[in-house]
Amino acid sequence: MSLFFLLFQREARLLFRRVSDLINPLIFFAIVVALFPLAVGPEVGLLQTLSPGLIWVAALLAVLLSLDGLFRADFEDGSLEQWVVSERFLPLLCLAKVAAHWLFSGLALVLLAPVLALMLGLPAACILDLLLSLLLGTPVLSLLGAVGAALTVGLKRGGLLLALLILPLYIPVLILGSGTLQAALQGLPTTGYLLWMACLTVLSITLTPFAIAAGLSISVAE
Repeated sequence: MSLFFLLFQREARLLFRRVSDLINPLIFFAIVVALFPLAVGPEVGLLQTLSPGLIWVAALLAVLLSLDGLFRADFEDGSLEQWVVSERFLPLLCLAKVAAHWLFSGLALVLLAPVLALMLGLPAACILDLLLSLLLGTPVLSLLGAVGAALTVGLKRGGLLLALLILPLYIPVLILGSGTLQAALQGLPTTGYLLWMACLTVLSITLTPFAIAAGLSISVAE
């Protein structure tokens, strides 16, 4: 665990040096949500109906936008090669890197979402469900996206391939996340959706670090 926290601190310092990598996904998320009412009109009922899907699609694309360069700097300076050939437990290193990325990028997106949701007319009573769903869902998006980023890190233009690989895996999270908000809008229980989302989060934290490590090993070997 000491290795985990040391690498986490290193990644946090590197992320603070690349502030644009943290801000760009948030700006994209805010712009997509802010422009939507201008396109469909200011009718509150319509915006409330469309807000669950809109917020989650915008969050999904914002997370995907931030993942293309997740391992690229380490690949270019040779750090990834040192990770692979070292005797350290590679999945743990991968988990530390993704955790740092989510804490400084994904968590900021979660905190920004309620403000944008209120712009769409989402009732204040649904904000807690929105926060919980994003808090459980965005780590899954980051971990699954990191698998694709690991596989495409050696490619010069891997952004499109990354999207093609990862978007099908995002569908369950998208369905559960938007379903949570739709149930909250209708006054229905949301516990079932949140429990399924929590199961996906635990499963992703358990399994995806091994898939990320395997993807990095393949990319470095090529």
